[in-house]
Amino acid sequence: MYFSAWANSAHPWIEVRDFVAEVENMGWDGFWYADHYMPNTPDGEPIGGNFNECFSVLSALAATTSRLRLGSLVTPTTVNHPALIANRAATIDQISNGRFVLGMGAGWQINEHKAFGIELFDAKPRVDRFAEAIEIVSSMLSQERTTFKGEHFTITNAPCEPKPVQSPLPILVGTGGTRMLRLTARFAQEWNTWGTPEVAGGVIKKLREACEKEGRDPATVRTSVQPLFFITPTEDAAEKLKAHVPADRAVVGTPSQIVDAVAEYKALGFDEICVPDFTMGATPEERLEKYGIFWNEVASQFR
Repeated sequence: MYFSAWANSAHPWIEVRDFVAEVENMGWDGFWYADHYMPNTPDGEPIGGNFNECFSVLSALAATTSRLRLGSLVTPTTVNHPALIANRAATIDQISNGRFVLGMGAGWQINEHKAFGIELFDAKPRVDRFAEAIEIVSSMLSQERTTFKGEHFTITNAPCEPKPVQSPLPILVGTGGTRMLRLTARFAQEWNTWGTPEVAGGVIKKLREACEKEGRDPATVRTSVQPLFFITPTEDAAEKLKAHVPADRAVVGTPSQIVDAVAEYKALGFDEICVPDFTMGATPEERLEKYGIFWNEVASQFR
């Protein structure tokens, strides 16, 4: 299995840079970064505070790392025009010498759309827009020129040069929706979801069904999942904590209990575990310590 880190966008750039250098040295396989402009809020109201821009950070990391795969998780097609997405992705793949993964999604976070005056759209037109966008991006990354006329996007004889180093540059879709899974099966090389083994297992089954409907071998889609990991020193501490964490996303336990959970993901057919740092400590030092424990006591069992 592969194991990737994910840093909170609110951390200062210097902390992110140093953290990524450390996890690369440990041996982690990849690094993901969210494409949002502010933290989410329950009431959908905009909120201030430091929040780094995804593609700028990944471009910088492409130049300061040598081995890690780097990816956006995920860029919304409500906010970003597909022609710009394709050109950004190709450039980062060039800078990184073929280590970029373009994560794409339909968009969902209300407050950033509200703050910037960008329409979020209802579910159907939002997915319609995504369907056009992923087709355009796929074409621009692989074809010399792309012309497309749709309901939401029109481009004419559009170039994307230089082309990415990878052919194809992997596109990842983060989704659990039925129609979005069909689009994943049709256009993407990778797929991502949230959830515990019980939750994620149900969604990966739907992905396989979507692949079958599209005439695609599900084994050709690389799959990844990110739970919220809570590493505890004892099983008793884990039991006490479980009542206070999201039941559908949290994996709580000692390193040996986390190993058992990762084994469940592997048995379900997941290829990669993404580990967000949101629950790994309040300081850079605490987070690095937890990532070291995870790498040495959990990931090492699957290498």
